[in-house]
Amino acid sequence: TEIGTALPSIIQESYSSAPLSEELEEEASTPKLIDGSSAQGSGVLGPQTQDGLPTCLLCTCLGTTVYCDDHELDAVPPLPKKTTYFYSRYNRIRKINRNDFANLKNLKRIDLTANFISEIHEDAFWRLPQLQELVLCDNRIRKLPELPSTLTFIDVSKNRLGRKGIRNEAFKDLHELQHLYITDNNLDHIPLPLPESLQALHLQNNNIQEMHEDTFCKMKDFTYVRRALEDIRLDGNPINLSRTPYAYMCLPRLPVGNLI
Repeated sequence: TEIGTALPSIIQESYSSAPLSEELEEEASTPKLIDGSSAQGSGVLGPQTQDGLPTCLLCTCLGTTVYCDDHELDAVPPLPKKTTYFYSRYNRIRKINRNDFANLKNLKRIDLTANFISEIHEDAFWRLPQLQELVLCDNRIRKLPELPSTLTFIDVSKNRLGRKGIRNEAFKDLHELQHLYITDNNLDHIPLPLPESLQALHLQNNNIQEMHEDTFCKMKDFTYVRRALEDIRLDGNPINLSRTPYAYMCLPRLPVGNLI
């Protein structure tokens, strides 16, 4: 009788523990994405692109960095949510849409060098709370969108901004900005005001013809010193720097450019 009553309890225990072990095994074998989420729905190699390929199969994902260089892309691919650095250089991207970088709260660097970008939606970047570096050089951009105040590095060299491509006071509230490169854009003016944090300003090979004495300094305050701004490039512009000698009194170094 004792043996007969013991067998069912053993069988019952083995059956009751089986689903638990299968559940753990399934959880352990479920692959995780770059953002730590389950692969179910979006695939182990990231979200699907328009071509039907996962982003991390089409591009290369290392940690939270996504490399999509030289893949003949004509649009920004959907990125994993925890992407921090995105490189998509030497492609055929023509337009940056409003939601191309939506919900990427960890994104710190965007590098879209050498594409065919001519249009950027006004809201494409400013909703990125941690964006620090924006590289858009060697494109066809005619107008800069609104920029987030978190930026420390901007390179929009070799574009087509001209005289109207940069709005008034575009860089005024970028209090963390340290490097600003706007070479080869046919600019006819220096975009003012410039934040006090700025260390390097490269404006060579434009069409800047004049400068005011208060462009960098404060003419009403002769004690003002602008120590951070040590690197100013104005060479390749039709401007004679010697005409405004008092414009550099507050700077640690003279700008590079034509003095004749």
